Amino acid sequence: MDSSTSGFPPQFLDTLADDIKRWGREMGFQQIGIADADLRDEEPRLKAWLEKGYQGDMAWLAEHDNKRSRPEELLPGTQRVICARLDYLPADTDQIRILKDGEKAYVSRYALGRDYHKLIRKRLSQLAKRIEEAVAAATTAPEENNSGLQQRAFVDSAPVMERPLAAKAGLGWVGKHTLLLNSQAGSWFFLGEVYTSLPLPIDQNDEQDRCGDCQACLKVCPTDAFPRPYELDARRCISYLTIENKGAIPLEFREPIGNRVFGCDDCQAICPWNKYASFSSEDSFTPRHQLDRSDLSTLFQWTEEEFLKNTEGSAIRRIGYERWLRNLAVGLGNAPTSEAIVTALQQKLDYPSALVQEHVQWALQQHEIPGRRRRRKIKARRD
Repeated sequence: MDSSTSGFPPQFLDTLADDIKRWGREMGFQQIGIADADLRDEEPRLKAWLEKGYQGDMAWLAEHDNKRSRPEELLPGTQRVICARLDYLPADTDQIRILKDGEKAYVSRYALGRDYHKLIRKRLSQLAKRIEEAVAAATTAPEENNSGLQQRAFVDSAPVMERPLAAKAGLGWVGKHTLLLNSQAGSWFFLGEVYTSLPLPIDQNDEQDRCGDCQACLKVCPTDAFPRPYELDARRCISYLTIENKGAIPLEFREPIGNRVFGCDDCQAICPWNKYASFSSEDSFTPRHQLDRSDLSTLFQWTEEEFLKNTEGSAIRRIGYERWLRNLAVGLGNAPTSEAIVTALQQKLDYPSALVQEHVQWALQQHEIPGRRRRRKIKARRD
């Protein structure tokens, strides 16, 4: 048998593809699909999006030349991309009620438990190892064949266009809110990939766009972050503003942010397809430290040591304590006025950070306005 990974007979590759999907399910993934590595049709769309500046301060989205849309340039020899889907929706949370309770802190569902990166990367690496073992077992000279097999697992760790790849692999379609949707599972799931040089049979995408005339996700966005369907202006997105944004939150967005202190789920929560979503069985995604029901003032009073301890292994830690306080100050500024909230803010007035001080002062000003204005939805700016 040829030592090159392209020398395997079709029957072996067909069986291996079936095995990969079975192994993936055994590892806890809800779905595995296989796509080709051709994303050149995405290049004009990505370029146009970047030229509009919609990436904000996420300069890394414009880096790496064409490696993002040409997997073979990121990992030479790549012929296929194995895409995996893992549900993360935690059970027994009442996030809609939390969102409507101005004294509570709303944390995006994906961040309530442990960070998903290590969990998924470990499983994808195990999957890649199983593939290597299968290839080695199918050859008379496994050491030669393995030298030609190129594989690498990714989970938000490199310039990978995971949503278009997942769509090509049959895991769903990219919805009007720019997230991947699946007709059997909604959108509450994580994605991960394994690039491989094996010419595995590719899956057909039966999950064609089923958004139809629905515009619920576009209309519900508190900051009007969608200039048009299928296009997101990240600079206006609450997830960007509370997570990726390292500076001050622009004044025009502070009131619409409400009590969302880490991310936003509005466009997913309202999507009709999410009625088909299943709760995750992963213990790692179970809410920790009561982050699914904590008061804003309680979280605001965490010391930096408490923040680091309580966010260990959490996606929240990546924003750091300073931005955590910034986000909570905005939430407290939008909360119903009470002595406890005003006192909590006043205790941070002298916090040694100009960023925190600015947002604390703004929050206190919100509580000093007689007949405080009702929260209003801002109008979208058009570039």
